[in-house]
Amino acid sequence: MSAICKIALFFTIIFFCNTVVFAQTKATNKEILKQEIMEVEKNFNQDLITTGVAFAFEKYADDNAVIKRGNDSLIYGKPGIKQFYDKPFYKNAKAEWKPDFVKVSDDGTLAYTYGKYVWTMTNDKGEVTHYHGIFHTVWKRDNNKE
Repeated sequence: MSAICKIALFFTIIFFCNTVVFAQTKATNKEILKQEIMEVEKNFNQDLITTGVAFAFEKYADDNAVIKRGNDSLIYGKPGIKQFYDKPFYKNAKAEWKPDFVKVSDDGTLAYTYGKYVWTMTNDKGEVTHYHGIFHTVWKRDNNKE
């Protein structure tokens, strides 16, 4: 084998090894990010149960967050979200959810989740009502990588 062929083969092997390592690192990082998102969802749910709906939604919402409620209602930003969930209807409300699916963007800056939720509402008479549905959340990594 000529010297040029040996050099070409050497660089091909190096390129291939670097590509495999990069691909494995990228896949591993996405799995770590998926686990982080699952943990944030869990913490969000726990905060909602222990500290209240308005506090939890305000805490986890981005400043530019938009939440769809009802058939044609959009709630904009942290102040709007807090105001919406500060209504008496949500004072005794609890919710439980867990993502069934998490997808992270290739660059790790965006992710989305979806899964089932159950809201439990207790009115002034102590009557309990359950609302079941599907949630969808879009997560954006901030400048602090959070």
